[in-house]
Amino acid sequence: MKKLHSLISEQKEDARHGESFFPIQKYITSFSPEYPVLTTHWHEEAEFTLISEGKGIYHIDLTEYETEPEDLIFVPPLALHSASSPEGCGLVSETYVFHMNFLGGNSTDICSTRYLQPLAHHEMILPGVIKPEHPAYLSLRKIFGQISNLYDGGIPGYELALKALFLQMIFLLLQFKEHAPSSDSSNAVYSEKLKTVLDYLELHYMETVTVSDLAGLCYFSEYHFMRFFKKHMNMTCVEYLNNLRLEKAVELLEDENASILEVSLSVGFHNLSYFHRAFKKKYHMTPGEFLRMKTKAPPQE
Repeated sequence: MKKLHSLISEQKEDARHGESFFPIQKYITSFSPEYPVLTTHWHEEAEFTLISEGKGIYHIDLTEYETEPEDLIFVPPLALHSASSPEGCGLVSETYVFHMNFLGGNSTDICSTRYLQPLAHHEMILPGVIKPEHPAYLSLRKIFGQISNLYDGGIPGYELALKALFLQMIFLLLQFKEHAPSSDSSNAVYSEKLKTVLDYLELHYMETVTVSDLAGLCYFSEYHFMRFFKKHMNMTCVEYLNNLRLEKAVELLEDENASILEVSLSVGFHNLSYFHRAFKKKYHMTPGEFLRMKTKAPPQE
């Protein structure tokens, strides 16, 4: 049986979704008061999501959508996207992240050149949130249920069936496609600027990063940049950077035998006391408690 993951803890652009020959991964995301936000990110894969419980807010390429139980969500490749759950709404979702190459996106046939590649390159826009009143909803909801039933395997040829279902899903959404906005539209420009900033932070999080550095990447004043970042990320750039450093620290604590001091320094926290406080605020335990918990955890299958 395939291992389930949670997008709450796996939201990095370079995360690997599925396997090289079967690039599909199922995620169950459950928002909580401790983790009410899936921060803005993007990746090469597309996503197909069902809201199982609760209400939430999704942003797809900086467009905001309110979601409710039974809504379906499609996120195209390389699209900035995020999700949040208002206090007390308890958002739960089931997501399938899949690479377009699995559907033939890297081939040279008419399906790839006319549909899959333009979709991957944002030359066409498909519906982002599909609600029950949408004309294609019933068919898409049935497809989602079939994907969910087949995903764990056990039936000979289930990979073929999944490929066919994802292609059918795209076929249905194509009937409602829109032309992509021009590259100089405000949302397109802001989306690219935000990607540039997030890419830079991913590469330089362990270094000293200033607001001036990040504002310069966008050709904004510091004041304009801070407002821009807070608006689209729902947190300040300092909060985002600290959060990124803490996630990298957890990866090091899980995978390496480095000391807590070495981990703190390697991810950009040069004050060990501050690292301890930030770690405990985010994970509700100290780094030392995390290590002790890790050593007591039973081996995973």
